[in-house]
Amino acid sequence: MNTTPQRLVFRLSTVAIALSFAVGLNSCTSNVQSQQPQPITIDGSSTVYPITQAVVQKFNNTTETPVDVSVGFSGTGGGFGKFCAGETDINNASRPIDTQEMEACKQAGVPYIELPVGFDAITVVVNPENDWAESITVQELKTMWEPAAQRQITNWNQVRQSWPNRPLNLYGPGTDSGTFDYFTEAIVGKAGASRSDYTASEDDDILQQAVSQDPNALGYFGLAYYEANKDDLKAVAVEDGNEPVLPSAKTVEQAEYQPLSRPLFIYINAEATQNNPALREFVEFYLEQAPEVVRSVGYVPLPEEGYHLIEVKFYNSKTGTVFDGKSDFELTIGELLRKQPKF
Repeated sequence: MNTTPQRLVFRLSTVAIALSFAVGLNSCTSNVQSQQPQPITIDGSSTVYPITQAVVQKFNNTTETPVDVSVGFSGTGGGFGKFCAGETDINNASRPIDTQEMEACKQAGVPYIELPVGFDAITVVVNPENDWAESITVQELKTMWEPAAQRQITNWNQVRQSWPNRPLNLYGPGTDSGTFDYFTEAIVGKAGASRSDYTASEDDDILQQAVSQDPNALGYFGLAYYEANKDDLKAVAVEDGNEPVLPSAKTVEQAEYQPLSRPLFIYINAEATQNNPALREFVEFYLEQAPEVVRSVGYVPLPEEGYHLIEVKFYNSKTGTVFDGKSDFELTIGELLRKQPKF
């Protein structure tokens, strides 16, 4: 007579235990998931891309739990568009943040930490079959690339009479590229002021391949892409009022290769570093590895004390930029490291 109530109690107890176990299991699962590192998103400069990509590979080879780090390259400007909208954690940049981007970050409430990671030399290159252009002046580069040259300066001998009457085929970064911005500001006098009738790409590999296959070509991109393809390209020495100078680590360090030497940066979302421990750990690792990696991919590392200074800057979360929304073409490595950021 009493078996039915007893069975009911037993069944209810069994259900309670099962529910309790399920809740506990879900809690454990939730705790495990919460311990998983948050992903890190990076975009921006194709020039800085090989540095960051190399650091990412090293980072995940040394961490117990690999972090999902995605690295793209949409150009410095394209990357800042995403960064200032809060869509990425880090922006690789081959020029300083400009005034419009500074305002966009400010309006969106995205505080940023500006960290120089090395120096570059924008390298003017021609095809190895080119036996006439050993050096070029800043004025001649302007003659080639200024907006007034569009559909007007189409042959080499229009730039220098002693050069042959051959087609002048130009290759360069697209308009979202920091290299494009820096080159046009340094050579033409205004960022973004350029003829548009040239072959453009945000991918420097495409540019170097195009120049290596075209005897009438002239292009420009970062030093690392030239260093990696020396057998297929010829660098042209640049003359800025003194003797022509070829790009190299030495001429950059001694501030001789002007006005095309420039700092390379990563910009960090300062708020994201507070909410994502994996991001903070990654940036710290990046700065530790930067001297070796920057040199290995073909750029110019900062001096040892320079990396110590930017590590302190990151540790203290010094937000803002040391620039006023534009590039400084006479800036030496030492001067860059002594500047104080403003937000």
